[in-house]
Amino acid sequence: MNGVHDMGGQQGFGPVLLEKAEPLFHANWESRAMAITVAMGASGQWNIDLSRSARESLPPAIYLSSSYYEIWIRALEKLMLERNMVTQAELQAGQQLTAPVKVSKVLNIGNVDAALKAGSPTERPIDQPALFKVGQKVRALNMHPQGHTRLPRYVRGHVGTIVSLHGGHVMPDQHTLRALPPFKVAVEWLYTVVFDGPTLWGAGTDPRLEVTVDAWESYLEAVA
Repeated sequence: MNGVHDMGGQQGFGPVLLEKAEPLFHANWESRAMAITVAMGASGQWNIDLSRSARESLPPAIYLSSSYYEIWIRALEKLMLERNMVTQAELQAGQQLTAPVKVSKVLNIGNVDAALKAGSPTERPIDQPALFKVGQKVRALNMHPQGHTRLPRYVRGHVGTIVSLHGGHVMPDQHTLRALPPFKVAVEWLYTVVFDGPTLWGAGTDPRLEVTVDAWESYLEAVA
């Protein structure tokens, strides 16, 4: 979707300012927010693309006025409310008022370190050969889907160059079409495409600037 989160070159907020010696968390509650979000994600009631979509589809005023981890918590509340895992009354009271919903998986404290170290492999088997190759010019489709997508608005319609192939990966746009498991969807080739700054941002842009985007095959078309 064309949400407020997709703000590259659009909203006039100025440059990204780097914070020197930036801490991992800026407040104690942020580490708890991350822990709760990861633990709930391990329940298997949604996938990573559904969680991204929940964050990106927050109302613009809420999204822009919330800090990074506030967005995480607001999206988690949304996901849990949609699946009847929490009630609005419980969120307001700050305590459990109804019986918990049974889930298929639980992340126990003794398994946290091993689970985080193992991660979740993202590459999937794919039978068909890649449509594009390294060095090939491609154009990002000028599309405006109603649902979730990982193709940034600012590269749509522009020409870039394939610089890397990453094998088969779950197509995120389709990964959000089912609210509940199983989440078996199509697998596509994933590429890294590099765009030069002046192509995206126009005259006056630093000619040395490059933007790289990981793009699924159906986001791209060949340039003759």
